[in-house]
Amino acid sequence: MTTITCPRCQKQTEWSTDNPYRPFCSNRCKMSDLDGWLTEEYALPANDEETSDLPIDDH
Repeated sequence: MTTITCPRCQKQTEWSTDNPYRPFCSNRCKMSDLDGWLTEEYALPANDEETSDLPIDDH
């Protein structure tokens, strides 16, 4: 059995097809992580070079 650390609560959990929430330990941690993305608790850094060519909308 392979165990991993839940990315949300840091609890050890089983990595297997028997765990439908992997890599999380539970549905609660899975939903809590999703909420973190939806409320912008997490964010990916922007690459200013990629967006510098976009027109600015002044409206």
